[in-house]
Amino acid sequence: MKNIKHIEKLQRLHNLICLECTGSPPELADRLSVSDRTIYYLLEQLKDFEAQIGYDRRRKTYYYKEDFILEVNFSICIGNQDQVMEILDGSYLRGGTS
Repeated sequence: MKNIKHIEKLQRLHNLICLECTGSPPELADRLSVSDRTIYYLLEQLKDFEAQIGYDRRRKTYYYKEDFILEVNFSICIGNQDQVMEILDGSYLRGGTS
C-alpha cells in the first residue's frame, strides 16, 4: 500500500504543477502532508521521467516548461499457481498537459 500512496502523492503533485498552483515548497509540503524533503524527492522523480520543471518565485509555483503527461498503468494479481485473481488492472492514474 505504501507504493500506491506514493504514486498518489506523485499524481497530486503533478496535477498541482499542471494547474501552476503549488505554492512555495513548505506550502506544498503542508498541502500534500509530507516533509519538505519528500517534495524535493518527488520533484526529482518527475525530472527522472524527463519532466522539465521550473519554479516561478514571483508567483510561488512550480510549472512545467514543456508539455508533460504522467500516466501510470499497473495490475495486481493475488493467488497461487492454480488460481489467480486479478483485483486491479488498467490505468489507475492519469494526468497531463496538452
